[in-house]
Amino acid sequence: MKKDVIIALDFPTREETLQFLDKFQDEKPFVKICMELFYAQGPAIVREIKARGHRIFLDLKLHDIPNTVQRAMAALRDLNVDMVNLHAAGGSEMMRGALAGLTRPDGTRPLLIAVTQLTSTDAKTLKEELLIDVPMAETVMCYAENAAHCGLDGVVCSPLEAKAVKERCGSGFVTVTPGIRFAGGDSGDQKRIMTPASAAENGCDYLVMGRPITKAEDPVAAYRRALQDFMDAE
Repeated sequence: MKKDVIIALDFPTREETLQFLDKFQDEKPFVKICMELFYAQGPAIVREIKARGHRIFLDLKLHDIPNTVQRAMAALRDLNVDMVNLHAAGGSEMMRGALAGLTRPDGTRPLLIAVTQLTSTDAKTLKEELLIDVPMAETVMCYAENAAHCGLDGVVCSPLEAKAVKERCGSGFVTVTPGIRFAGGDSGDQKRIMTPASAAENGCDYLVMGRPITKAEDPVAAYRRALQDFMDAE
């Protein structure tokens, strides 16, 4: 499996997004288009970035009744992105519907991954606000196993949980991990974080990094540092 660093394009406008991507003259990094950018710019921005040669993780975190999610995935499948996601909390019927909707008539489809728990969620929030009394790790493992049983390709999880997900769901089950920060960097609103090197050692397949790269003085150098730290630690 090819491991990679995915840059989160957390920009509100097309102009800012493309200006950022213009900085990368010698490489075409894997990028994540999130809700903010997609809702502001629509499918056109996906097609434009794809035409530039980037692989795309479309991060819309679908979560609705099964039929709605299936139809939504059918609408997204022809954007030719490389990865899409949904919330595992929507349940097995929803995940199976999403898989059916995402699969093209010729049998091809993007990778489909499920969000377990957001990396901004901590144990206190899990128990007191979401009313989930089991430990965070147990919740993540349950959601990951449900996703695997439904035929999904992997999960979004904290880097702290990636190794255990692999052990439970198999080495080929993809782990996509936000909450990645350089040593000594600002954690921002993330609560379960890890460095690129530690993430590699913990079984992460794809690292998602936003502000540590997009807000860096030299984003290209920051991206290359993340990629090197991640790959060298394998």
